[in-house]
Amino acid sequence: MHCVPATNGGINSFRLLAMGFSEFEQKAVTKALDAFLKRRRPPAHIRPNLDIRYHLSGQSIQIVEVRPHWREADRIMETPVAKLTYVRSRALWKIYWMRQDLKWHSYEPVAQVGTIEKALAVVDEDRYGCFFG
Repeated sequence: MHCVPATNGGINSFRLLAMGFSEFEQKAVTKALDAFLKRRRPPAHIRPNLDIRYHLSGQSIQIVEVRPHWREADRIMETPVAKLTYVRSRALWKIYWMRQDLKWHSYEPVAQVGTIEKALAVVDEDRYGCFFG
């Protein structure tokens, strides 16, 4: 896996430069993720202390919260928020959240959806506080 910052006008995101999604799928996924970040990111003056970004790996997306380490401010900590995995054979997205055991669990209220936009809408709504608390 090789992630590089996306060149999209300053949105703090990453995109994969390897196999996983076709070029068309990657553009659609990146567009949806960038729109999600535009809605969810904190105001610019807060971002040095709290931000969100995403990582793509194969056909999975991990959304993470980014903040300075509490003891070493020059060190950055990433806390997983949500994981979305595309299942090509079934043309659906599975939604996961990380529980206290630090393992990914299916998000049972809405475990799978048909589009990346719907998956991101579920994470954005966060009805039960599983993703953003």
